[in-house]
Amino acid sequence: MRFLRLAALLAVTALVGTAHSSADTGGPTGLHGFLLRTDDPATTTFSRTPSFAWNPVSGALHYEFQLSLSNTFRDNSIVYADLNVQYPVEAPGITLPWITGSPHSLYARVRAVTANGATPWSANYGFDMVAPPAPTPLSSYPGVLRWTPAEGSAGYEIWFIDIPKFVSVTTNVLDEREFFTFHPTLSWTGTIRWRIRAIRADIVFANNNGTSRYNQIPAVQYGPWSPIYSSTNPAFPTNYQSGAASGTADNPIGLVGTVSDVFSNGSSGSPAHKLMPAFLWRGNETLNGTPAELFRVYVFSDKQCLNPVFIGSPVGSPAYAPRPYGSLVLPTSPNGIAAARNTYLSDSANGPTNLMDDWTSITPNENQPHVKPQSQVAGTPGDNSTPPDQGGGSSSSGSGGGAIQRPAPGTLTWQGDFGAPVDLWDTDWPQSGYYWTVVGVDAESPGALQTTVADPGAGAGSPTLPVVSGAGFQTGDVLTIGSGANAENVTIASVGGNSITIAGTFKQNHGVGELVVRSTGALIYKDLELPQDVCAAGREMRFGKSSEPALTSAGDPFATGLSVDGRITSAANTTKFYGQPLISWTPALGAEAYEVQWSKTKYPFNAQLYPGALFKGMLTATTSAVLPVGPGTWYYRVRGYDYSLPTGTQQMGWSDPQQIVVAPPTFKITQGSGNKFKIVGNGK
Repeated sequence: MRFLRLAALLAVTALVGTAHSSADTGGPTGLHGFLLRTDDPATTTFSRTPSFAWNPVSGALHYEFQLSLSNTFRDNSIVYADLNVQYPVEAPGITLPWITGSPHSLYARVRAVTANGATPWSANYGFDMVAPPAPTPLSSYPGVLRWTPAEGSAGYEIWFIDIPKFVSVTTNVLDEREFFTFHPTLSWTGTIRWRIRAIRADIVFANNNGTSRYNQIPAVQYGPWSPIYSSTNPAFPTNYQSGAASGTADNPIGLVGTVSDVFSNGSSGSPAHKLMPAFLWRGNETLNGTPAELFRVYVFSDKQCLNPVFIGSPVGSPAYAPRPYGSLVLPTSPNGIAAARNTYLSDSANGPTNLMDDWTSITPNENQPHVKPQSQVAGTPGDNSTPPDQGGGSSSSGSGGGAIQRPAPGTLTWQGDFGAPVDLWDTDWPQSGYYWTVVGVDAESPGALQTTVADPGAGAGSPTLPVVSGAGFQTGDVLTIGSGANAENVTIASVGGNSITIAGTFKQNHGVGELVVRSTGALIYKDLELPQDVCAAGREMRFGKSSEPALTSAGDPFATGLSVDGRITSAANTTKFYGQPLISWTPALGAEAYEVQWSKTKYPFNAQLYPGALFKGMLTATTSAVLPVGPGTWYYRVRGYDYSLPTGTQQMGWSDPQQIVVAPPTFKITQGSGNKFKIVGNGK
């Protein structure tokens, strides 16, 4: 009997691999796209890359999936291919171009690979990618523009029509500093015309074409421009003339509130901001009645306003909203200020010298070094273990192109400039929050300053001067070096420690000990009052910041996969899946990438390693992923990454954990012809 049993098992094993062939098994059916669940209302128009599902083919070892610009799938039209899809779901991790056709211009197809070869391709699924409408204006306040946040956007580009000027931001507010600074009169600020468009990320895998799209078709990062919108402002105080008498303020600076997608007046009943807000105030006089022409916002972690967590750039508007790509190019001389009263200022990543009222040097956030986006799954706070270099990753190839080198599990590869850190970390509002204030700022000429030449001196033709102390010197200062026939005047191009680089080169030799005297200096932008003093006087207000978690369910999880009886279905219709399910979520405001984790327990949530890797979870720049889990009860969660936060602390809030059950495979043996048997399972 042992021999007969073994023979029967051998026969069964052979039949598992030969039960279906490309000749007697049709191609997969029911191929369709969706954003959240397979049973979403049917559509062929999407504004972000969809996921795909199809009916399983019995006996499939895996599937091959393609996206193409042609319904005949010519090699040079292939946009995306995955030749090793394990279950009848696919989440392409790429950005697709805006593209429309009659009836369609993008096509998907899939086929199964069995032990006997490939089945025919499925029927083509045609669809289009259409950019969402441009943002529309929201009611706002003097000195600030505000608009509806666009789902899935990475930022916005605003076009000031009448300057013209283009500004990029990552929140849904923009101050009007260009119009108010050095000319806050209605002829400059009364009516502002603008247009806006949303910006999306272009997700790139490295392959031999330098793009994740096989045929290198471009995919622009912007949506359509809005119509021209008009914004109006009331009159703003203009009693800022230099030398104005100080005394009791009759038009004092007063705080109004913060605004983003919501408005907060600082009360505990005010909502927390999901996006970085704009800061609003009225009036222009300091505590002692001095009129200010420029203003600076500070954000602190404490009520005494001692520990700054955000420092604003000087602006002339009654509102301030952070910009990631630099502050205004403020004048460095009195003549420059006179010229600025007749023009709009441009932007620069390098700002002027900024000082607090007590002469403490400060660097506004807009002028700080630009952030590096998180490219690996973030570890648990306190866990100092370092994951290995995961560059390269696995690959799969498709028709008509080189292999896509997908980022390794838990990693992303980013290109481009993400700007300065201009967002804030989450708080537990209203129990905890931030304190903000605004102070007046003045452009001042620096006082006399001198030092001496240090060893080894500077020779004729050199642009560099070593000095005993470079403290206080700044770009634009005019120096007199030496005396008598050896004296010469130069302008500072840059300062690095105790080394000064001049514009041009020296005409004379300058030895150790020669005097270096600042005769004329570039303007400095110095606060007229201390934040600690104005906060103590009551000029402070609270606000909360709470990033938006990704929405992973609407009653039932946004999950799609095989049911235990072999049908493609969603969590709305089943409590268990067979094999690895595809999960989806809605975009979170401010998120540019997402982290997915899974655990065998809801609490404590113990994130598991990605199979074959040393990362607990995975990163993706899309809003869906195939969950790499085996049989059992699992809990998964999703959070966004905000690349406007400082490097290394860009994680946003987690979604609530969602339960998902993966059933083990089940099999039965049925009688075949003669002495042969078949194994029938719930299949893939």
